[in-house]
Parts: sequence; C-alpha cells; structure tokens
Amino acid sequence: MRAGDFERAWAINDGDLAMLAYPPKHTGPRHLQRIWRGEDLTGKHVLVRCYHGLGDTIQFLRFMRPLCDIARSVTVWCQSELLPLVQRAAGVDRAFALHDGAPDVDFEVDIEIMEVPHAIKARREHVEMRAPYISLPPAVEPTLPHERGLAVGLVWEVGNWDKRRTVPPALLGHLAVPGVTLCSLQRGARTCELAEIGARDVSTPDVTVLGHHLRRLDLLICVDTMVAHLAGALGRDAWVMLHADCDWRWPSAGSHSFWYPSLRLFHQRTPGDWDLVLAEARKALVARSRGVQGVV
Repeated sequence: MRAGDFERAWAINDGDLAMLAYPPKHTGPRHLQRIWRGEDLTGKHVLVRCYHGLGDTIQFLRFMRPLCDIARSVTVWCQSELLPLVQRAAGVDRAFALHDGAPDVDFEVDIEIMEVPHAIKARREHVEMRAPYISLPPAVEPTLPHERGLAVGLVWEVGNWDKRRTVPPALLGHLAVPGVTLCSLQRGARTCELAEIGARDVSTPDVTVLGHHLRRLDLLICVDTMVAHLAGALGRDAWVMLHADCDWRWPSAGSHSFWYPSLRLFHQRTPGDWDLVLAEARKALVARSRGVQGVV
C-alpha cells in the first residue's frame, strides 16, 4: 500500500482473511454476527465502523463514495467529533456517533472503515485525491491574529502514545521568520511553549472550527496527526514533518503523497533528529514569505 500496488495488497489481505479461524457467521452478540468476512458488498446495507483514530477516519472517508456505488446503503458509525463532517461526506447515506453497545440501526454487513478499500478492491483512481472530499458545515468565520504576510498554523505533537512524532517546541522557534505570523493549533500547549515558539494560541477542540481555521491560514506545518489529514482532505496547504520510520501511508522518501496532493513532506534522515527537518522547513518558509512580500 505504501508503494501504491493495491492489487497486490488486496491479494495478500484475501489470503490472510481466508486463514483466520472465525466462529459461524450468525452466532454471538448482534454486533458480532455480521462482521465482514470477505463477502461481496454489492446490494448490501453496510454499516461502517470507525474504531481507529480521527485521522484514519478522515483519510478513509474517500472510499465511501465508491462503496455507495455498489452498496444498497452506507451508514457510518463514527467518532462524535467528526459527525458534522461525516454527515456531509459523499457516499454517506446517514451517520451517527459511536456509543457503547450494539448499534441501533438495521444493516446486513458490519465493516471497519479501514477495511473498506480492501472490500471494494480499491484501485489507484479510488485512492488518489483529485479534489477535496470533505466539506465544512457553515460556521462563524474565526478571526486569526495576523495583519500582513503569511499566517502559519503549527502542531508539534500527537500525545504520549508516539513520542517519535513530537518536535521539541524550542526548535519551532526557527520558523519565526520575517513576514510570518505563527498560530498554535496545538491543543494543551503551555504558555511557556507558546512563548518559546513565538506563536499565538488559536487551538480548539471543535473539529469544524479547526477546519475553518485551516481555511483561513495560508499554511499548516505539523507532525503526522489528525490535523494533517484534515488539511489534506480539505485541499489546504500543509507541510508534514515525518519521523525516520514513518507510517505506511506516507512514502519513505520524497516530498509528495498521492493520498493528499496539497501536502508537502519533510522526512527525518536520522531517528530523533529534527534539526535538519526544521532547517529545510525554515528555508522553504523564508522563500514562500519573500514571494508573498514581493506580491504585496
């Protein structure tokens, strides 16, 4: 999948699926009776579960449209934070928020959202993004604290579960270049970190408001996290800083991804060393800022 050889990926997955020892299909609790076991989804009422991260859900929402083309209906059971976006996504007939227990909805097949491309045998044209595939509900346009030049959003960590994706805030001060206003989208950022970076706090727990922030910003610079997927799905410019052993969804080298054409990738060359990544990002940011100033 990293290489874009999806036909081979699905063949491998088919083999793995066939080897798993499942109990009989229609026994056990209701929410386990109809779990997808590799059968054709054509003409089925499909329940799509979103049990992974918010970024995973955003990335794989692109497959709801081709799923809808073959299924009788598509219902998405998603994280509550994403419900306003999922409800508006192409191919989604209805959506409701995840909760404990069995879903109170009629369906014939229950599939996890990250299994959908395997189930529909997605081809390269299903994966490649040619236009934004999510839209934002109307909202009061947020005000961002910048006057002239570039407004650049920053997100530098994903939390305690993967410290490899954390950029020390002190290094982000290198991005404070003339003509650029840095805006922190990092939830929970401390006052001392914001001062160290020279950024103004515009963070929000509301994904819809966050999306509107991204529409107002000129650029996002972030680590591999949900905000990168949101920016990519909206077609917004973002630079993603990747650690040396980056996730399968990103190429191991190169600055572009067929998943999100509006993103530019900056790779670590040595595990744990962000200095070169920030130096490259600073150089690119200086050039971009000068270009904007030249236009002004």
